[in-house]
Amino acid sequence: MPTAAVIGGGVIGSAWASRFLLYGWDVRFYDPAANAEQILLAVLSKARRWAPQIVETLPAEGSLTMCTELADAVASADWVQESTPERIEVKHAVLRQIQAACQQAAIVGSSTSGFMPSELQEGSDRPEQILVAHPYNPVYLLPAVEVVPSPLVPVESVDRAEQILKGIGMKPIILKSEIPAHVGDRLLEAVWREALWLIKDGVATTEQIDDIMTHGFGLRWAQKGLFETYRTAGGEAGMKHFLEQFGPCLQWPWTKLTDVPELDDDLINLIVSQSDDQAAGRSVSELEEERDADLVAILRALRQQDRAAGAFLNQLAAGAGASG
Repeated sequence: MPTAAVIGGGVIGSAWASRFLLYGWDVRFYDPAANAEQILLAVLSKARRWAPQIVETLPAEGSLTMCTELADAVASADWVQESTPERIEVKHAVLRQIQAACQQAAIVGSSTSGFMPSELQEGSDRPEQILVAHPYNPVYLLPAVEVVPSPLVPVESVDRAEQILKGIGMKPIILKSEIPAHVGDRLLEAVWREALWLIKDGVATTEQIDDIMTHGFGLRWAQKGLFETYRTAGGEAGMKHFLEQFGPCLQWPWTKLTDVPELDDDLINLIVSQSDDQAAGRSVSELEEERDADLVAILRALRQQDRAAGAFLNQLAAGAGASG
């Protein structure tokens, strides 16, 4: 039975542990926080509920071991997933501890949202062992994971990482080069930055912006992404016509581009107030419940259409993703 060590809990680390467990891996979990086990078990409960609704062929669940020492957690692991806070000094310290105790053959993946693998590898005795494996929340449902090696990581290690991740039902996207914040978060930050300006300038509220996404282009993105959406917008002439038609708009002052609004108290209070109104008394746990139920429904619909993430899940069900 393969073994994964998950170092650092919270929402992301706990969801990584849940995915490994549900795909038959033994998991050794380490997080010194007093409430780490409570968070892990709550996330695992959600994963056990929802994941079987989109993947019917899950193996017998692996065993979970709560470790009191980091070295004990990583000693026998085939894969180590680091999910500590997004501070480079913290990650460097933890990665040093991991490499001091783990097998040289183990893959060490980091959930970092922004740091490049070369930054994580600084000061490491075995930099070639560390790569970025950046997932999307909730990790136990969403299959995408950005795999980012530095030039020091051998191709063989990247290939092995890809096969392991496929074996736990994920869709690894191997980036050609490293860049701060990888790909997904760079796209998300551009949208987020523009949304902050729209609120600050009084153009729209948090609820209106979310409604435009959930009732409009967000539905298209879930099944066609960005480029195929625009390809279809070009009519029968496709992408070439779209670029000719709308390309000049890129020169118009439609967005704030890289100009970032200051998150002063006024803007923070405005966003928080609007977000509170939008939540209408629902707790974060209730919002997560809605999110997971909706994601399952969307993924099942996409499976019926054999589109996008649904097509990937169909391949998994047919055994195309089995390995590890």
